Amino acid sequence: MDNLGKILFIIGIIAAAAAGLGLDWHWLPWTLVILGAVVGILNITSSETRTFLLAGIALMLSATAFRSIPAIGEVVTQIVSNILLFVSGAIFVVALKALFETGKD
Repeated sequence: MDNLGKILFIIGIIAAAAAGLGLDWHWLPWTLVILGAVVGILNITSSETRTFLLAGIALMLSATAFRSIPAIGEVVTQIVSNILLFVSGAIFVVALKALFETGKD
């Protein structure tokens, strides 16, 4: 199970990058979000929750900065946007897990 999460993470990042380079599959955004949710369930432990959520927020906030780079800015922005789709599924699941853990106390 441990390797499955790592493999799905690599597949998700590769699929997000490929989609950013021009693959136009209408089902890919939903696949990235669902894949990210599965990765969030399998890979992120309770001790990693705070760091993961903070990194996810930082990624979301910095994603638009790439648009200002001439020539490659749009491509990089598209790749980062797809990576955000992937990570957002994991962020959602990890945040829910953290809320339930907090509510138990």
